[in-house]
Amino acid sequence: MSTAELHTLTGAYALHALPEDERVAFERHLGACEACAQEVRELSATAARLGLAVSATPPPALRERVLREITTVRQEPPPHGRGARPTSSARRAGRWSTYALAACVAAAAAFGGVAVWQNQVAQDARQETDRAQQHNEQVARVLTAPDARTTAADLGDGARGTVVVSRSVNKAVFLASDMAHPPDGKVYQLWFDEGGTMRSAGLMNPSATDDAVLMDGPLDRASGMGITVEPAGGSDRPTSAPVALMEFETA
Repeated sequence: MSTAELHTLTGAYALHALPEDERVAFERHLGACEACAQEVRELSATAARLGLAVSATPPPALRERVLREITTVRQEPPPHGRGARPTSSARRAGRWSTYALAACVAAAAAFGGVAVWQNQVAQDARQETDRAQQHNEQVARVLTAPDARTTAADLGDGARGTVVVSRSVNKAVFLASDMAHPPDGKVYQLWFDEGGTMRSAGLMNPSATDDAVLMDGPLDRASGMGITVEPAGGSDRPTSAPVALMEFETA
């Protein structure tokens, strides 16, 4: 395997997707190639972040609170003997039993509402998990593609950006590390550069300093990418000077 071919294996190595013979050859190469070592560190960190599970936390449960309140209702035993005339104490007990029954009915209705709500939360969480899994799978396809090419650049103030493109998958992934938060009401927007014409490629998460973005749309004829600061929601075309411009690595 040539050195040029070894340079293309950083994504597959970071995701443990290399067969044994290629893994051994790449690890020998890794010891002498700082550029590949840096890419592997960045891609491995991104893969670890992508593996985080999506979770949804319900609010404090209503069931325990209702049951706890029901226990404060005082009840007395019924009178002994058949045909015994109810005493005032027994009548009070009957009223308390009625109140307790009403509380139980109300609790059951509340539990039904909670069950419906919890089912919706669970369904939303499953859908979010499915979307995250699909996103991760698409990112992994780009990173492990045989023709994947990687370009990295310093973005200033310690930030670093890495873009991985695959012509066979027709997609690109942008990996950001230690990026400063955009100004309030602003967002970082990614662009494909097609011969000087900028085509929107999606928005970054404004609250994340580290991010892995599957760039929106096909790669097509794009030869590079740019990053600008735009109003929340993004723009149809760049409205500010680019934070960074990166040319895609060619074969």
